[in-house]
Amino acid sequence: QGNPYMCNNECDASTPELAHPPELMFDFEGRHPSTFWQSATWKDYPKPLQVNITLSWSKTIELTDNIVITFESGRPDQMILEKSLDYGRTWQPYQYYATDCLDAFHMDPKSVKDLSQHTVLEIICTEEYSTGYMTNSKIIHFEIKDRFAFFAGPWLRNMASLYGQLDTTKKLRDFFTVTDLRIRLLRPAVGEIFVDELHLARYFYAISDIKVHGRIRCQRNAHTSAESLIQTKLWCYCVTDAGGGDPNKCQRNYPGPGLWSPGLVPSPSPRGTANTCIPSISSIGNCECFGHSNRCSYIDLLNTVICVSCKHNTRGQHCELCRLGYFRNASAQLDDENVCIECYCNPLGSVHERCNGSGFCECKAGATGPKCDECLPGNSWHAGCR
Repeated sequence: QGNPYMCNNECDASTPELAHPPELMFDFEGRHPSTFWQSATWKDYPKPLQVNITLSWSKTIELTDNIVITFESGRPDQMILEKSLDYGRTWQPYQYYATDCLDAFHMDPKSVKDLSQHTVLEIICTEEYSTGYMTNSKIIHFEIKDRFAFFAGPWLRNMASLYGQLDTTKKLRDFFTVTDLRIRLLRPAVGEIFVDELHLARYFYAISDIKVHGRIRCQRNAHTSAESLIQTKLWCYCVTDAGGGDPNKCQRNYPGPGLWSPGLVPSPSPRGTANTCIPSISSIGNCECFGHSNRCSYIDLLNTVICVSCKHNTRGQHCELCRLGYFRNASAQLDDENVCIECYCNPLGSVHERCNGSGFCECKAGATGPKCDECLPGNSWHAGCR
């Protein structure tokens, strides 16, 4: 029967019962059928029907999950998702969407699955989400989790690796950080090669839901609700353990900044979820660094704690592993400063500087020995085995 909320000839922005205002993109969508915002129709064709939807929070947001946009009018033929890092002063593309990327944006079509760790920051054009009126074709994604998976594994089980990369690589951290988002709708779902000029009222944009999940970097105390992403500001809810004029820091005798992390919006609570300052490392029980670090970081996405800045050539969630180029000293305890021994692979005879758990290096053809500094019979050493 179709959606009875969908505008036909009964749209009137001045009448609450017949209006489809922007707020309906951010209301609760548990009901059926959905409520939604709807644009004007394409009555001025062939003039482009272009609409910008801007989400501004006056906060720095670190994205933690996919951005999901649900269309009730068919997904647009052309769309650009843009981001700002400076509160809307400048914008840069996040991803292009089109039924024909080459024609619309002079870009070859790509999928996130075509990317890798080395190309994860590439801005792509995808044709996956621009198939107009096909069945179950309401949703458009900006794939955050698929990009996370390049560092954390396909099931996101190694989040410590991801957060290690985010902690040390500013460009990667900035990629997943926004202060504003802008959805640029450039061409509605047509569904055919040609626009039906006799029925232009069928062409419009309608969005029932926009979901953005992220951590907020808080800068001050406040008591304002953050129930809707359409608000101009989101505020942090600081707990009593937060220190004085800076709610980003924990009070004395509470570990910080390592064990404090920003709260989450959206969350099960409409006011967002605040993270408390944790009274001591020992009370957590899962932040044991074996003496190789005295700093920890709480990852709210996983509700776990990892060691930060591991020393003595160690790495890992608890500083229990050895850095690349080192191997475990079997005669030393995990809390020994000499628990990791350098591989000392001969650079001329080894494939790389890493060794296995027994300290044996991977040798080039003709080389042998634990450190690849000897030659196999029939080879002689001349800056390597030949």
